[in-house]
Amino acid sequence: MLKENPDMINIPFFKYQGAGNDFILIDNRGLDFSELTEKQVNILCNRRFGVGSDGLMLLQNHTDYDFEMHYYNADGRLGSMCGNGGRCIVAFAKALGIIQQETNFLAVDGAHYAKISATGNWVELQMIDVQDIQRDEQAFVLNTGSPHYVLEVKNLEDLDVFSAGKTIRNNDTYKEKGINVNFIEDKGDHFFIRTFERGVEDETYACGTGVTAVVLAKAHETKTTGHFSKAIKVLGGDMRVEYDYDGKSFSNIFLCGPAEMVFQGQITL
Repeated sequence: MLKENPDMINIPFFKYQGAGNDFILIDNRGLDFSELTEKQVNILCNRRFGVGSDGLMLLQNHTDYDFEMHYYNADGRLGSMCGNGGRCIVAFAKALGIIQQETNFLAVDGAHYAKISATGNWVELQMIDVQDIQRDEQAFVLNTGSPHYVLEVKNLEDLDVFSAGKTIRNNDTYKEKGINVNFIEDKGDHFFIRTFERGVEDETYACGTGVTAVVLAKAHETKTTGHFSKAIKVLGGDMRVEYDYDGKSFSNIFLCGPAEMVFQGQITL
């Protein structure tokens, strides 16, 4: 008979995806999983030895908000804001009965407002306002909750995003802190976007803060002011970014897209 290891913990989890960007979600309102180590998070996110995901989130109570979001990259380290993760945790909060149609929650980059469909599978998440957009030769660099590099290319379907993104992410300018690298092709009625994400260190099927960065960078380039809604296609499906632009700053930015539960389970570490 096998003896139980008293140091092992049983972790109930839920797997969610937002346009193919997938996450492990854990209800940590009881603070039972606050001491997860970097190694444990990395194992959970590993696609061969764990559940498999682009990141992991803990949902926790907060006295001033509906809940608080703690996000970890797939490498096990605490991450910056994740847009699709934010949308997925809103869907998770609705499934747990914490919220109904609207919410205000706290993330690492501050407070966020979001609204969710009655069916619970479409989330519109308000992102932080953005003013500062820089150039790096032909690319744009900006922070939409996470740092992003935006470069327009041709024939994006054929680009080796892993190699090109990895090279930029690890160059002398960005190697120390890392940066998410977004490649965009303007299709006229929509943008097609592919992203190499730091922390995952690979291309993902979607990146929420990344598609937001792309839309804002292109609007900054054209200097077209007003209220706009831009359609986005990523490897994982269709999304939309809405925003107001006055020529100097972006506000009322909403990242809109699907957020769905894939499965739930329990794992022992």
